[in-house]
Amino acid sequence: MAGVGPMTQDWEPVVIRKKAPNSAAKRDEKTVNAARRSGADIETVRKFNAGTNKATSSGTSLNTKKLDDDTENLTHERVPTELKKAIMQARGEKKLTQSQLAQLINEKPQVIQEYESGKAIPNQQILSKLERALGAKLRGKK
Repeated sequence: MAGVGPMTQDWEPVVIRKKAPNSAAKRDEKTVNAARRSGADIETVRKFNAGTNKATSSGTSLNTKKLDDDTENLTHERVPTELKKAIMQARGEKKLTQSQLAQLINEKPQVIQEYESGKAIPNQQILSKLERALGAKLRGKK
């Protein structure tokens, strides 16, 4: 470095600035208060239905009225009485208990109990297993 020439220092100021505030920072309460004190114009806009979970119409809609007027009873189909009696009769002829029949069709004894009491929701796969195990036709025309 010796002999290269006179060494000088650069004494000009270097200004480091923060980034311009983003939109969230502009809405900050601190920033708004500072703007009010300085006399700057502040625009306030309220968004329609902001922060609410209301539908666009404030009254009851047609769908709500339909639901209120609907008196249909929505329940699952249960095992019919004829089927219950047919299962019990066929099981009695084969001299099987509920748990033995359940074991034959690879189901829990509770399933057979529900079918015979009429509480079960009919399942075509289980009915076909029962038909094969009992050797009787349980579905369709008798």
